[in-house]
Amino acid sequence: MPNPPFGRLLTAMVTPFASDGAVDLDRAAELASYLVDDLQHDGLVVSGTTGESPTTTDAEKADLLRVVLEAVGDRASVLSGVGTFSTEHTLQLATEAAKLGAHGLLVVTPYYSKPPQAGLLQHFRTVADATDVPLMLYDIPGRAGVAIATDTMLRLAEHPRIVAVKDAKGDLTATAKVTAVSDLAYYSGDDALTLPLLSVGAVGIVGTSTHFSGLGTRAMIEAYLAGNVQQALTLHRRLLPIFTGVFATQGVILVKAGLRLQGRPVGGLRSPLVEATQAETAALAVALEAAGLPHGAR
Repeated sequence: MPNPPFGRLLTAMVTPFASDGAVDLDRAAELASYLVDDLQHDGLVVSGTTGESPTTTDAEKADLLRVVLEAVGDRASVLSGVGTFSTEHTLQLATEAAKLGAHGLLVVTPYYSKPPQAGLLQHFRTVADATDVPLMLYDIPGRAGVAIATDTMLRLAEHPRIVAVKDAKGDLTATAKVTAVSDLAYYSGDDALTLPLLSVGAVGIVGTSTHFSGLGTRAMIEAYLAGNVQQALTLHRRLLPIFTGVFATQGVILVKAGLRLQGRPVGGLRSPLVEATQAETAALAVALEAAGLPHGAR
């Protein structure tokens, strides 16, 4: 198992918004510090999908990265989501994030246009060539419309700055093939599949429910790595209600609802996302209770 380049427990952090809809940078710094200091995170991803990156401007992304680096960059890895469906725009975001001091770049598969594998190979290599910052690829065909094929992934693994994958493909066989013959560090991009992915060579998680379940998820990972599989399975089963419950609707919607339940409000959402309904919020509270996390308090 390769050493994890960004730690083992990371969260794709939500982006707080003020009452006027602007990015709330003070609250972003507070949330980052809470996740790192109280929930023992090794790292954070800003401006991922859970950070509502499709609706934040390039300037807002830069400001967000800057304040999170200032808040926790001395004790946690901070990655910036820079992937778009345009190679040129991705390069611009990557270059700016590198200038600001990002520890890593999260680069999602170009979405909607469904490029062929040759296009994916060219896209990711071009971004990796543009800076000295290591890349984490984000393989999520359910949203991007196309998967990174195993052969393509292995060719990308040859690049010295492509070091990790956020794996939301849901194909354990493909993951096992890549981890068996490459040094790519695989991170679960599906909270409920973290334990199964560890069993085929993954090193950790870039989570969403980990806004609440960070301590338990860390304990699960550490138990598995220590060889205590039964304890890891017990923790997996305990946390499964929130691993899945936070995705009852779009994940960021319920994370923000859950943080509000927890007494850590981070503002609203940008259209086309909408607030959680009363029924969705109530179901989330039940999921938190079932996972041993009353109102997300631990």
